Amino acid sequence: MPIFSYQARDASGKLVSGQVDAADDKAASLSLMDSNLMVVSLRTSSARKTQGKRQQGNVKTQDLVVFTRQLATMMDAGLPLVQTLTALEEQTTSKTFRPVLQQVTERVERGGSFSEALAEHPKVFDRLYVSMVQAGETGGLLAEILDRVASYQESTARLKKKVKSAMSYPTIVCCIALCISLFLVMKVIPVFADIYKDFGGKLPVPTQILIHISDVLRRYFVFAVVGAGSGIYGLVRLKRTDQGAWFWDRLKLRLPVFGKLIHKVALTRFSRTFAALIRSGVPILETLRIVGQSSGNKLIEASVLGTGEKIEKGDGIAAAMGQYPVFPPMLVRMVAAGEQTGKVDVMLEKISDFYDEEIEATLSGLTALIEPLLIVFLGVVVGSIVVCMFLPIFKLNEIVQF
Repeated sequence: MPIFSYQARDASGKLVSGQVDAADDKAASLSLMDSNLMVVSLRTSSARKTQGKRQQGNVKTQDLVVFTRQLATMMDAGLPLVQTLTALEEQTTSKTFRPVLQQVTERVERGGSFSEALAEHPKVFDRLYVSMVQAGETGGLLAEILDRVASYQESTARLKKKVKSAMSYPTIVCCIALCISLFLVMKVIPVFADIYKDFGGKLPVPTQILIHISDVLRRYFVFAVVGAGSGIYGLVRLKRTDQGAWFWDRLKLRLPVFGKLIHKVALTRFSRTFAALIRSGVPILETLRIVGQSSGNKLIEASVLGTGEKIEKGDGIAAAMGQYPVFPPMLVRMVAAGEQTGKVDVMLEKISDFYDEEIEATLSGLTALIEPLLIVFLGVVVGSIVVCMFLPIFKLNEIVQF
């Protein structure tokens, strides 16, 4: 809500000044008159605008999910939109989200639609979010649509959390193995190398190789770090290009074990988004464009957009999807059944639930399999270094020269 700075005279004729919150200048004048003040001057304060410009940054997914759920609940209870937005703005603890809500509230107060206000912040409210809200405004079902958006966001956040939690353990173990290996190679091996140098004999080949690696790493460690950083930076830049993104997304789907998991995650996101948009009344072609852009995979995005082009030429949804191998036959058959019964959104929701269960089962199996494999990996890496260093001790009679 805008802030107005004023100068006014009270009942005794004394000049007073201050600030007042109001929807516009007329509302501010009426508020001051109700307080028995005669307005002398009134102007908009820039304090809030400045604050909104200073506070910029990424909004956490959890903050957006909580906001959407609370917004849907409060609107379903019959509270006006502006009052709801103002209350949520005051409640939020996010320093990056608060100025966004302030600007959205001010835009709605000035007569703009809620979807237009959200569209002014594409980094916070993506195209999917704005399109569903716009469909809810058009159909007069904003509270119901917001409830669907909240449910969709909660399901998506839950899936991301499952995948991240399953991958965090192997990542941590690999980092620990790398740190231990670097410590042994950089600090411990040189000590053993100095000891073995006094023996005067020829060391076993594995020990010689390990000592040589240690010497090279210690001598060129800075260059190795810079080279590794440059390589990672180059791969990230390459991934941001169209050709690099195509290659990376195609490679991810072909990875052993993890490729199927990534494919299932992409399909459940596709199905859930598709179902949410259709159920909200978004046109089918617009739905496919949004679904393609939010798929997170260039190969699936191209297949979805190609499906939209074929539907535009007169093909059915299932027939168009069946021409792209990225969509499994089971998914195509269920969409075809949904077309025949007029319940495509229901079928897509069932598909997303099915893939959610498949993903959970796959993650559970991977977690159970990865734990012993990582223990073996850690033991082999560290154990190999230790064995190579102690190997000369087992052959002292061959190495020591008197």
